[in-house]
Amino acid sequence: MRVKSHWFRGGQAKPPRQVASAVAFIVWRVAQNALKRMRAARFDIDAGPQYFAFLSEFLIFLIAISDRIACARLTAEEREAFTTALAHRVGDILGDNENDLMGSDAESTRRRFIALLNERSADYASFGYGADGPAFGFLRYLGNVVNDLMPPKDQAWAVAQVVEVEAPEAAAIVDKALRDLFHVGPRPEPRDRARLSGE
Repeated sequence: MRVKSHWFRGGQAKPPRQVASAVAFIVWRVAQNALKRMRAARFDIDAGPQYFAFLSEFLIFLIAISDRIACARLTAEEREAFTTALAHRVGDILGDNENDLMGSDAESTRRRFIALLNERSADYASFGYGADGPAFGFLRYLGNVVNDLMPPKDQAWAVAQVVEVEAPEAAAIVDKALRDLFHVGPRPEPRDRARLSGE
C-alpha cells in the first residue's frame, strides 16, 4: 500500500506532536490494511470485539516501532512528546471508529487502549530493532497475541501469516513513512523524473 509521508512544505523539522499526528493516521491505515489482508486470506476476524481487538494489537505494534525510530532521531524529551501524542491520537481514532461501528463509549475505548499499550510496551521493550527493522522476537510477540484472538481453526496458521507477511510489510511501510516525515530538507525528486532529467 502507498501512504503520503512527505510534508507539503519541507525544509525544516516539524514539532514532535505534529509528526505524531501525521503518523497516527498512517499507522491506522496500515493496521486496517493488515486486517483487510488477513480477512482476504480467509482468517475469521468478525466485525465486532474481535475486529477491534486485532486492530488494537496491530496499532500497539506499530506505535512500538514508531517509538524505536523516534529514539534514533529525537532527544529523550522530544521522543516522549512524540510517542505520548501518537498513542493518544491513535486511541482517539480507535475510540471514534469503535463508537461509529459498535456504539461503544469512545473515551472508555481510548482508556482501555492506552492501558493495553502500557502493558504491551513493557514486553516490546525487550526486543531489538535495528537497521533491518524489528527483530524476530518483536514480530513473534505480535503473532502470538494475534493468535490468541483467532478461532481454533485459524490458530495453526495465524502466527506464520503475521510473522512472515503482515508484520514485516507493515513495519517497512511505517519505517519509511517516519524516515520521510523526520527528513529535513528539500523533497527528493521521484526516481523516474530524476532519471529523465539526468539523461
